[in-house]
Amino acid sequence: MQTQYYIELEEKFGAHNYHPLDVVIARGQGVWVYDIEGKKYLDCLSAYSALNQGHVHPRILKVMIEQAQKVTLTSRAFRNDQLPLFYKELSELTGYEMSLPMNSGAEAVETALKVARKWAYNVKKVPKDQAEIIVASGNFHGRTISIISFSTEQAYRENFGPFTPGFTIVPYNDDQALEKKITPNTAAVMLEPIQGEAGVIIPKPGYLKRVAEICKQNNVLFIADEIQSGLGRTGKLFACHHEDVKADMTIIGKALSGGFYPVSAVLADTPILGLLKPGDHGSTFGGNPLAAAIAREALKVIVEERLIENAANMGEYFYERLSEINSPHIKEVRGKGLLIGVELKPSAGGARRFCEALKNTGILAKETHEHVIRFAPPLIIDRATIDWAMPKIRDVLMTE
Repeated sequence: MQTQYYIELEEKFGAHNYHPLDVVIARGQGVWVYDIEGKKYLDCLSAYSALNQGHVHPRILKVMIEQAQKVTLTSRAFRNDQLPLFYKELSELTGYEMSLPMNSGAEAVETALKVARKWAYNVKKVPKDQAEIIVASGNFHGRTISIISFSTEQAYRENFGPFTPGFTIVPYNDDQALEKKITPNTAAVMLEPIQGEAGVIIPKPGYLKRVAEICKQNNVLFIADEIQSGLGRTGKLFACHHEDVKADMTIIGKALSGGFYPVSAVLADTPILGLLKPGDHGSTFGGNPLAAAIAREALKVIVEERLIENAANMGEYFYERLSEINSPHIKEVRGKGLLIGVELKPSAGGARRFCEALKNTGILAKETHEHVIRFAPPLIIDRATIDWAMPKIRDVLMTE
């Protein structure tokens, strides 16, 4: 069957809440994917950083099959032999005393918001139902009603109100504006260390450290949403580590399963996550043995195959090569590790047409916020593959 057949099926029977590139992927291996007609593409999106370990990593696949043959789901009504080991290994890797596993990234964000509010009422003694959480403009933390309630992207909010109260929005990368908005009722500040969906927005040096200081001085929790920027993507385990910052809560997901299964988690120390009591929060699938087994191996792959170091080295090389392109369309190249954005000038006519042209050369990237092309390949990419891609990227970006 041909590509158009599958496209027509999807358009007819599926809700139109995405605008994908017209490529129908049938198989993936490492940094490469193949469409149903056998054409090979370099994946430069990594499912929005869920595939840091690459497509169908053999070690994670093996563990998934082995665990699926034993037991996949117990619910949290019973214990299983994978979740405790996952807790222990996650704590040893990240330095946090506790974790709470969920499924999607948005669920983990909602979990962190609930925990922050409970902390505010039980520890900080904020008056009942008065807790405030500060977020940044340009944020993307998910698409639930509560999360879009504090989005500044009108397209995410249109026709979905009324919205959840309790959130204050300040400009991203402006620590002074943030400090001015803190009140006695402020429970937490939640930020992305790098704003991925906003167009790979890198904060000024020292911003995250100053945010952490402001939070500490005002008895406010600092929540870092590292769902996209964490687990090696930027050349550190967490993007906050570039400034030696340990957030009070860190939210992870995506690459936590290497792309095999929805797994997310909230990380914090005992004085915060230890506040939860039975019945406060839960998920039928959260922490299931299949998820825990997959996540354990996904984390081991990141560490043992030195993907963090490779992201730092290859990210620097990829960034340098992109920066060498002298295109009249390019406004700026920015990034950390293998999370890189190429912002185009408004006169370029938008990033979509360049992504479609890249697809025709065998490279899959995706536009974000109309004028930015995001390059975020799996962290296993090597120099030879980048060298293969660069002439094609340069030719596309040099076209009229």
